[in-house]
Amino acid sequence: MSNPIVTILVLLISSFSFAQNSQTITLEKAIEKAKANNIDLKIADKEIEKQTLLKKTAFQVDPLQVQYQGGQFNSVDYDHNVSIQQYFPIGKITKANRQLQEELAKLAEKRKALTEYEIEKAVSLAYYQYLYGVSIEKLNNELFEIYTKFLKNTELRFQTGESGNIEVISAKAKSKEIETQKAQLEYDLVIYQKQLQYFIQTDENIVPDANTPLQYADPTDLNNTKVEGLVNDYYTQQISVYQKEANTFKAMRTPKLGLGYFGQTIDTKSYFQGFTAGLQIPLFGGANTAKAKASQISVSQSQLELDKSKLTLKLQKEELQNEFEKQKKAIVYYQNEGLQYAEQIITTAQKSYANGDMSYWSYISFLNQAIDIKKQNAEAINAYNQSAIQLQFPTFSNN
Repeated sequence: MSNPIVTILVLLISSFSFAQNSQTITLEKAIEKAKANNIDLKIADKEIEKQTLLKKTAFQVDPLQVQYQGGQFNSVDYDHNVSIQQYFPIGKITKANRQLQEELAKLAEKRKALTEYEIEKAVSLAYYQYLYGVSIEKLNNELFEIYTKFLKNTELRFQTGESGNIEVISAKAKSKEIETQKAQLEYDLVIYQKQLQYFIQTDENIVPDANTPLQYADPTDLNNTKVEGLVNDYYTQQISVYQKEANTFKAMRTPKLGLGYFGQTIDTKSYFQGFTAGLQIPLFGGANTAKAKASQISVSQSQLELDKSKLTLKLQKEELQNEFEKQKKAIVYYQNEGLQYAEQIITTAQKSYANGDMSYWSYISFLNQAIDIKKQNAEAINAYNQSAIQLQFPTFSNN
């Protein structure tokens, strides 16, 4: 048994085994599963949890100061003195800290939303890439059937003396070529499946639902302004964080109130006690002032980043829209005319060759032309799908 046939049989067996253990899934379910499994999203959830927990740190007091003094500080007798003092923040510092933590928690949520967006895009691209591989495989099987019938026809014509041996050899060569391509396509499908499995982040052998239309939905019929809202929300929230951060540094310039208690002996016989009150006044607040100004600069930087992202997205969407319209025109041609021409060419050529009205080389030429049309249609649909997904999910960058 020749090597190509052995390879085909092995792949068929492995493909059957894979199909038995695989799970079909719709695009919506694939995205949902990817979001549930994605480690980056789990990290984002932990970040939100952490920032929410840190809200409890808004009220920050200094460590309790406890001091003991013993010795001859009143007379020749050995006396004792114990004092306790605690400083508390006053003014707007607690409120500023709480507001900053609230904004940081919201920023973590905005980052998570951007990650979810990227997951939707990655899963969609991988999902339709697999469907493209399936369509190419179906086309290859169709071509194999055509050339199998053609090979039988040429062998019969050779036996009756109507054609030469060169036609049989050529038909066999083409059949072997298609067998080899089939083996390669099997590997391609495995690669596409693993890419999808990677983005879903699962050990399960998941494949797209075979009932899914090969052509992706027209993004002009969908709400493809999602990315603008996500990016705008992210940078707006980042600006809010820096504003609250500046307020926090400004609030650090306010004094702290201290309350204390002391008790001591005099001449080792009597015990005296009392209370103290004081202020910690930051006379040298230049560091916090500089930090507040730096945060205000960060506000300006984030605003510039937002303006840049808006412009970049606008220009990118215009470019993607033009690319999408170009690919759309291609599939309209193939669906309305091209595929019909291909079927007509194949049917007419087969009948003419079988009736002896067409030479072998003319038949091959027409058959190759029809095959090219079908291949170009599959490639056009794939290009359209990729373009449509890119248009629905434009690329963005956030630092």
